Formats: sequence, structure tokens, C-alpha cells
Amino acid sequence: MEMLSALDATFIYLESEHSPMAIGGVYVIDANDAPDDFSYRAWFSLVENRLKLSPVFRHRLVEVPLDLSFPYWIRDPGFDLGNHLPAIDLPEPGGMTQLMQVAADTWGRVLDRDRPLWDITFVTGIDSIPGISKGSFALITRVHHAAVDGKASTEMMTALLDLTADIRKIEGEDDWKPEKLPSALNVIGRSWSKAGQKALDLAEFAGKAAVGAAQLQGDRWLRRIEPPPRILSAPTTPFNQAIDSPRTFWGKNFDFERIRAIRKAVPGVTINDVVLTICAGGLRRYLSERDELPVKPLVAMAPISVRGEEEGTGNQVSAMLVSLATDVSNALDRLVHIRANTQRSKIHAGALPANRLTEFVPSETLAAAARVYTRTRLGGYHRPFFNVTITNVPGPPVPLYVAGARIHSAFGMAPILDGLGLILVVLSYHGRISIGISSCEQIVPDPDYMAECMEGSLEELEHAISQAGSALEIAGQPKADQALPEAEPLKKFHDASRALEEAIKSFGD
Repeated sequence: MEMLSALDATFIYLESEHSPMAIGGVYVIDANDAPDDFSYRAWFSLVENRLKLSPVFRHRLVEVPLDLSFPYWIRDPGFDLGNHLPAIDLPEPGGMTQLMQVAADTWGRVLDRDRPLWDITFVTGIDSIPGISKGSFALITRVHHAAVDGKASTEMMTALLDLTADIRKIEGEDDWKPEKLPSALNVIGRSWSKAGQKALDLAEFAGKAAVGAAQLQGDRWLRRIEPPPRILSAPTTPFNQAIDSPRTFWGKNFDFERIRAIRKAVPGVTINDVVLTICAGGLRRYLSERDELPVKPLVAMAPISVRGEEEGTGNQVSAMLVSLATDVSNALDRLVHIRANTQRSKIHAGALPANRLTEFVPSETLAAAARVYTRTRLGGYHRPFFNVTITNVPGPPVPLYVAGARIHSAFGMAPILDGLGLILVVLSYHGRISIGISSCEQIVPDPDYMAECMEGSLEELEHAISQAGSALEIAGQPKADQALPEAEPLKKFHDASRALEEAIKSFGD
């Protein structure tokens, strides 16, 4: 048995019938890139062979009575792979519209908590997507956000995929053994046994938070760094209302070389800055067309992975708030503003261990707060925490194969909530960057049009750079591989802060 972290448990507590908390993706497989024997049966056999590569496949949730503790993962005693690999035939005419709608409908349903929280739908009958052969295939994945973050979800899929058309056979014994469902007294007893360790962890956490806050204040004072947007300071937009209607989804591919060319043309910017600028320009276009663009710039929340190489499943994330400069009309100027904004936000995001902020809240308190917030639909009635989530998930630069078939395109999805009705998932794969647009009908009824606004934003940025000339120099912008200059007083301040942190750690030991 393994207890969920507070952050992972929050995704369980926030879930409701109108707010499923799964993340996922659509993987399109061109029939021309699939072997003759590619079929659902070949796919099923491959998954069966790869189950031992990730514990997520056979872990199911055990919730604690009265929420006296965070839930647990156990090895499912009733695991049946057939429950997790449905197959459907795409409705005619089998185009992009039908595929995106099936994906949206799939993600609009809550996963069954009596089973491991994932499934992958095998889709046949793709007959009319431009550039894709008739009779092609797709995989629609979903896994509960409590089990994985965006990076871990990619790693989970990697367990099922190969780097060549040759299907690797996973050798070795499968040492997985099911566990009996524990009694209520068992899980409550386990939870209370961790209380002492949690008290020690709290002391260490408080010390690190104090040091981080002190460093942040020192940075702001010595560097005169402006703070990033505050939570609840974002303007009101159509994206920030209660969500009542069915889900909508669309995916759009962009040539990675176009984005890389912009990064090279504008000294100091990063790929992430360029992607944020494309999204910002697309949202500006979309809202302007609806005559709903606010005067104040939109604010995005950008998750940041803090996962170490040895850390397994669950969510290991922090976050930063970034002004998207949607009040700036010139695309190149908007890019420069966003570059400065991301630098400020990264400094603040790194100051506090944000992925542990809920760790020491009593589980019953956290559960009650999350459920009250969800069931009262409160998220649709207060000022937005932020306007949109933009999450960037790095993928492989080389093609991936499933059961010998090459994946042509990949689009990512993440859940929406009351008050946060739009999320953009940016996924890189094999020379492309895709943007997955997740929303619902009353907020973004036309995600395909929003995707075209993103394309228009990229073209606008390319045009602005060509008009500015090839030798662009942005005053005051450090190059992407340069750190901000550190003054001698700031270095001494950081040395003292690190010494204080070590002293606190030694005290905890």
C-alpha cells in the first residue's frame, strides 16, 4: 500500500461528474506506417506484455472512511486488462471532427474508481483526415491526474511504445502480486502511524519555506525584480465560468523548425517563450473576434515539473503565473514582454516548494474544502485565480511505434474545472509541436477556430520578425543560456541563506 500525496489526493477530492480529473492524449497512426498484421489483438497482446513496466497499470484506489486520511494505492486484486482497452469504430466520415469529438466525449466521463484509473481506446475507421491514409487508427488515452502528472503520463505511454518498428519483447518474470482490499481499521491505523513523521516533515518544510521566502525578498530588493501576477489578479474572461456543457477538444500541429527559427532570430528568448507568445496571440485573436478581449493582460498558469530521475508516479510539480501581454498589439513586442515575465515568474516559482503546500493540511479538511468548492460551483463566481493553464510537455524528437506501427501525430489533454474552463497542452514530438485545446461547449464551442487563431498568431509573429530585420537585438534581455548577473551582496545573501537551510536540516535530523 502507498499513500497518495496531498496534491494527488486533491485531484481525487476535486473530481465530480461535471469535472472528471483525467489527463490523456490522442495518438494518430497512419495506416501506411502500420504493418499488415496491425490490429486490436496485436495491440492488446503488447499491452499485456508491458504491464510490468509501470505500477500505474495495476494500482487501484482505496479511499479512507470519512476522509480521515489521504487515499491509498494498492495492487488491484481483481485486475482485468479487458476493462481498460475498449475498441470503437469512428463514425462516418471518419475525419478530424469525428475523432476530436470522440476524444472529448471519452474525457468527459469519470473513470471507475473500483478499477485502476486508466484506459486506452483503440479507434479504427479513420478515413478522411487530410494527409492521413484511409483506414488509419488512433489511440485515445486517459489516466487519472491523481496517478500521474504530464511528464509521468508520457513515461507511462513510453512503456507501451518502441523506438523502432521492431517490437521489443520484455523478458523476465512479472513479480507483480495482488493485494487484498484492506479493512477500514487497517487504512486508518496506517494513516495515524505516519503522524509523527509528518510532524518532523512539517518542521523541515517550514524551514525551507522561510529560507525560500527570505531569498525571494533578497532577490527582489537587490535586483529590483518586479513581482509576477498575483493569484486572483487576472481579468474576467469567458474562460472563467462554471462548466456545465459537454467537453470540446481540438489538436493542431506546428512545424518545430518555425518555432526554432524565431528563437534563433530573437536573442535571449527560449522555445517556451515563443510557444507562450503563440498561445497569447491566438487567445488575443479569439477573444477580439468575440469582442471579449479584456483591457488587462490575460494571466496563464504554467506547471513546472520538479520530478527527479528516481521519482516514480504521482504529481511532482510546481507552478508559475505569467502575464501573457495580450494588451500588447505588436507580436514581437509581446514576445519581449513575455520573455521578461517568464524570468520574473521563474524566480518566484522556485522560491517555495509549491508542490508541497497542501501536504500538512488535515485530509478531512482538504477533502471537505475541495468538495464544497466543487459542489457549490464556487469557481464560476469569484475573480479568476488565473485565466488559462498552459502546460508544456516535452516529448521525443524521434518517431515512436506501437505494435510495429509508427505514430504520426500526438495531441495532449488535461482537465478543466469551474472557473478554469480552458487548458492548452503543448506537446513536442518528432519535429512538431502540437497544441491541444481542452474546454467545453459554452466556453469554447469552436476549438478548431481557436486552433486557427494560434496558426494566425504564429504567422503574425514571423511577419513581425521579418519586418524588424535579421539582426534583432532586444535591449536588456539576457541570452537563454545566461543567468541573470549576481551582485556580490546578493551572493553573500545566498551563502547565508544556504547556511541557514543546512542548520535547519541538521536540527531536524
